[in-house]
Amino acid sequence: MSNSLLSKCQLRQASPQDIWTIRWLVLGAFLDPTQLKVEQFWVIELEGQIIACGQLRTFEQAQELGSLVVKRTYQNKGLGTHLTQHLIEKSTTTLYVECLGDNLKTFYQKLGFIEVNFDTISSSLPKKFRITKTLAQWFKLPLFVMILE
Repeated sequence: MSNSLLSKCQLRQASPQDIWTIRWLVLGAFLDPTQLKVEQFWVIELEGQIIACGQLRTFEQAQELGSLVVKRTYQNKGLGTHLTQHLIEKSTTTLYVECLGDNLKTFYQKLGFIEVNFDTISSSLPKKFRITKTLAQWFKLPLFVMILE
């Protein structure tokens, strides 16, 4: 991230009053808005405005990095990388991510994630992953399930 932008930003845990801003960011990115728990989110603020968010969902045997969104005007400036690295540091168990498309797959690979064969590990994943995998197959979407090495 450029030092000048980073020096102006604040990375902080989300508070309850942030939930609607987070919901709008997630909806605007066409991501699943149904599993948004504000206490699992971290946000990046610039001049009092939330410009990025991401959550670390906790399941029984795993965690998932999810709902990672950077406002369009701030994309490709390192904010997503900075936020993802922070969430990786906060993770406490096996960390997964689901992503659509080759660009996101490449992004997560650069941060240490590797694609996994869903069929061979699906029994250890939460039910939520099986549902999204089935939906992706129905709609022929390029969904990748990845794990942090």
